Amino acid sequence: MDTPAAVEKLSRIRRRTGAHMVSSKATSPHVLTAMEVDYEAVEAVRRTHQAEWKETEGFGLTYLPFIVQALAQALEAYPKINASVNETELLIHGEINLAVAVDLNFEGLLTPVIHGIEGMSLTEVSRQIVEIAERARSKKLTADDLGGGTFTITNAGPFGTMFQFPIINQPQVAILSTDGIRRKPAVVTDSHGDEFIEIRSIGILALAWDHRAFDGAYEAAFLARIRDLIETRDWESEFLHDRT
Repeated sequence: MDTPAAVEKLSRIRRRTGAHMVSSKATSPHVLTAMEVDYEAVEAVRRTHQAEWKETEGFGLTYLPFIVQALAQALEAYPKINASVNETELLIHGEINLAVAVDLNFEGLLTPVIHGIEGMSLTEVSRQIVEIAERARSKKLTADDLGGGTFTITNAGPFGTMFQFPIINQPQVAILSTDGIRRKPAVVTDSHGDEFIEIRSIGILALAWDHRAFDGAYEAAFLARIRDLIETRDWESEFLHDRT
């Protein structure tokens, strides 16, 4: 007979997290779609401006705010994904309120909300992400911080994950997982259509979505829109404009 080395009572936040996850899996028919993304345009900005950014802001310039900027633009183009669903209705929200999954020292999760991200600059998004995560971990969130989310993002990228299958944050219809970004060989096509091998910053975005709300073609087009924005947006010009 196995003798447990220890028995730990689940904390209140651990129990609440678990109950929410079980309820979500029982409610929504979860589907996962994942796409590979070339982050080289983002990486170029980070390489050029990281030292100055960190000195000015006090924290690193990560990939996440760039992803959030692309996400906000894609949600405006595909509004059914910025929505809540029940048995009879899809409620499409007029504002993009991003819930950010924050780990609480491996004891559970909170998803504090950044309201109105569609109107924020790259710098504002970066500051909001850092600030709300710090307040979550220091137990300084208000009730308003935890309500009103319309879409959720979870980021395990710092741990080097390939991709995750996250659980939808009810009653929302989708959640985006941002995972590890690695330097690896990739096939690149130049303006003449010629192909060559180059070392690029490559990662995977994974979207878990509720099949009650829409079908695969819609969400695949949405995820492709995020990918294309990350790969082709003029991040350098936007960054410089934002910082002036």
